[in-house]
Amino acid sequence: MSYPLPEAPRPVEAPVAAGTRVVLDARARFLDRDFVLGGSPRRLLRLPGGSAAVARRWRDGDKVRHGEERFARTLIQQGLLVTSGSEPIDPHDIDVIIPVCDDPRSLRALLEGLGGFEVTVVDDASNDPQIVRDCAQEFGARLVRLEVNSGPGAARNAGARSTARPFLWFLDVDVSLEDAADVARRLSAHLRDPLVSAAAPRIRGAAGSSARERFERRFSPLDMGQHSALVVPGGAVPYVPSACLFVRRDAFGEGFDEGLRTGEDVDLVWRLHDRGWLVRYDARILVSHRARDSWRRWWSQRVGYGASSGDLARRHGVRLAPVRVDTWTLIAVLSVICGRPLLAGRIVRAARDQMIQRVSSISDQPRDVANAVVVRGMSQAALPLVRSTVRTFGVVILVAALHPRLRWRALLVFLLGTIARGRSVRMRPREIPLAVADDLAYSMGVVKGAWRNRSMTSLRPSITRSTLRVADVLGLARRPFAP
Repeated sequence: MSYPLPEAPRPVEAPVAAGTRVVLDARARFLDRDFVLGGSPRRLLRLPGGSAAVARRWRDGDKVRHGEERFARTLIQQGLLVTSGSEPIDPHDIDVIIPVCDDPRSLRALLEGLGGFEVTVVDDASNDPQIVRDCAQEFGARLVRLEVNSGPGAARNAGARSTARPFLWFLDVDVSLEDAADVARRLSAHLRDPLVSAAAPRIRGAAGSSARERFERRFSPLDMGQHSALVVPGGAVPYVPSACLFVRRDAFGEGFDEGLRTGEDVDLVWRLHDRGWLVRYDARILVSHRARDSWRRWWSQRVGYGASSGDLARRHGVRLAPVRVDTWTLIAVLSVICGRPLLAGRIVRAARDQMIQRVSSISDQPRDVANAVVVRGMSQAALPLVRSTVRTFGVVILVAALHPRLRWRALLVFLLGTIARGRSVRMRPREIPLAVADDLAYSMGVVKGAWRNRSMTSLRPSITRSTLRVADVLGLARRPFAP
């Protein structure tokens, strides 16, 4: 079954209004007079003429002036700029939709903090519907009852169809909000931009005393990181979970794919992107999500997340590739793992020299530009590459470690991939066993999903071609002198 979404307005038809306050993305870097590095996906952008001066003015936040409206829109579309200080949406224009199945205690706790909102509870065929009905009535929430358990995506769609307000706020029943009004205010402000279809906060594990809760607090699978970003497939934040998702109804269309029990949020976000809509991730807004209440459910959750990759690959193809890398970066990383760092050094130098040659005629600091783009770029890509490999192929890597000739390299890759998840949060020694179990469960799920769909797409790396040639790496190609 198809779940079509409306097409977004064309960016040229929706310039940013003069007077709108905007701020440059915090991770954007000016490399020289005209070049800026950043955005989502990360790219090198040349801003000729007075454009760079305008972008620098926006670095600390400023208003868009007359004549700058389309330039501001261009940078927003690139993920380099975000609107700031916009007016929030009126709560009376928001429908809060909560799917629930057999969890009245969590439902009660969530509803207690949603006073002042129009709430619709969707009972996804709970075994005791009367308890859910009584809870909804106690807090004045509307109730929609599904007679057959259909999954969270179908439940959210049912809630959306039963309501009519222009904005939808989807909340999972195991989410906790310290101040629902503040979260709604800050998320909804993003949707003042007519091209933004959805916005999501940072979701961290709820605080708790058990080992499972402590691990979830620091390494929740729903936590998309500490940096806000434009959500783009293949970007720093490739998707956002639907556990707390604010959506424009005009963009929602037929909604979630009801054929997906997990991964339906990834699918929706990517389909919104394909229709030209923007999705924002705001890491400054924090909500919490409760960990599974048993080790068995915790393990099943991770396996389910991995298994969803097979279903998503059938719909989105190469976007589900476990590893996305260009040929020479892959060779450089493999050469280091195999104890050949000199080859990696040759590759980095050749790529840097190629970049210097390309920008030397249009940059006043070509070496600085090349070092930032190539040297730092390739070095920063190494750990995420290893991390993705371990996340998907963890079981295979551990099996390879049984072979005497492969043992130390396989264990090194697995260790680096496990530790790499803690780039922003240092991993403690006692957390390593849980991190290993987390990765193994997910990788088993990926294999399960591939088998179920009879497709290797979710297991097949995407290796892109590079303009760098073998002759460049070996130093055989002739080039003019670079300043």
